[in-house]
Amino acid sequence: MFNDIGALELVTLVVLAVLVFGPDKLPKVIQDVTRTLRKIREFSDSAKQDIRQELGPEFKDFEFEDLNPRTFIRKQLDNDELGLKELRNGFDLKKEMAEVTDAVHGRDSDSSSSKSSGSSGGGRIDMSKKPEESGQAGKPADDRPPYDADAT
Repeated sequence: MFNDIGALELVTLVVLAVLVFGPDKLPKVIQDVTRTLRKIREFSDSAKQDIRQELGPEFKDFEFEDLNPRTFIRKQLDNDELGLKELRNGFDLKKEMAEVTDAVHGRDSDSSSSKSSGSSGGGRIDMSKKPEESGQAGKPADDRPPYDADAT
């Protein structure tokens, strides 16, 4: 419940409690707070028991923690009835990434393992932008229409 409170924060809370309530009333306040927390916990447990009794025997294995979406999904994914473990085990991320990399570089995935790293990239596509020469006096070929600032 208080997992994220550090030592410095705890000391600050204790000093603040001593300053607000005083050293004489502090033990009584602590007892009242613990008694209240205990009553709230008992009320919560009795409400859970009442709900379980009202749901009937078909929900005897119902847990309130299952209402948390993370717990529910984790429980469903760990369930072996769906066959998800076979799917998860059959998926090889490294192999898939190697196939995607080979496809991007224009290589066959079967022949990429047989090629040596020193061979020239005959099937490689040059992704760098280089202006191509057109037939008109050495001007670069530009397929885009000219930019019109007034039109925007």
